Amino acid sequence: MSPLQELIAHVPQTGRVRWLGVRPESRGDMLELEAVEARREAGLTGDHARPGARNARQVTLIQWEHLAVIHSLLGRQSDHPLRPQDLRRNIVVGGINLFSLKGRRFKIGQATLETTGWCQPCARLEQRLGEGTFQAVRGHGGITARVIESGIIRLDDELRVEPLGSSGYASFHPG
Repeated sequence: MSPLQELIAHVPQTGRVRWLGVRPESRGDMLELEAVEARREAGLTGDHARPGARNARQVTLIQWEHLAVIHSLLGRQSDHPLRPQDLRRNIVVGGINLFSLKGRRFKIGQATLETTGWCQPCARLEQRLGEGTFQAVRGHGGITARVIESGIIRLDDELRVEPLGSSGYASFHPG
């Protein structure tokens, strides 16, 4: 392995779950949770996401630290903070750069997930949060993942990146 490949492969940081939520219905409001079951090939219990092994978007994650970046790029006043449910992601994680999970498997609580791609903003965010939201979220929208091993995920659970080769890793090609 080259020195650069070694740096990419080694992820010493761990993350922490700061917020959890599901959408029971497409376009419906997010429900904030204390814990959720991640089900292999099905996603999160109670979420409307389409189940199935081929669904690369079973779970969406965003980085806690990016909420402040998006808030700043939107030019919002501090008395109206951006909330995790506003961005409609399932899991908000702090303390780790989610882009370091590219092509990797990781554990959150009892569950194992696999990164499948970047979570791009959709036009509906612009409608829900106002002009400029789409551009503010670009590059800060987080990642998509699928559930590899079922388990419970709770608030404050640790996110740990699995070593390369231990259980394989996803083939991930940003589109």
